[in-house]
Amino acid sequence: MANSSKSSKSSSSSSRRSGWGLNKISFWTIVAVTVLYAIALILSACGINATVINALQGIATAIMIVIVAILAWKYVRSKQMIWKVLYFICLLIVIAGIIVPLVLS
Repeated sequence: MANSSKSSKSSSSSSRRSGWGLNKISFWTIVAVTVLYAIALILSACGINATVINALQGIATAIMIVIVAILAWKYVRSKQMIWKVLYFICLLIVIAGIIVPLVLS
């Protein structure tokens, strides 16, 4: 009985490694994006050129899309082909939704 409680404790503690898990990646992504958006906000309040602000916001958005796209691919990688096709269609629409407005403005 004592051995089973020790083994369950050791298995749960070993699953909480300090590696780059999903939670850690999510947290540091939010921190990095927050810094970029805060800099863009400060520059906007100072009246800096809108191109610089848009570039910072674009970089922040790109960081988030890359992280989410990698995690989404890990999800669909082992699924049927229809999931992979849906993934690429969605990714292309997201990229087009970012690039087209930048080109048209």
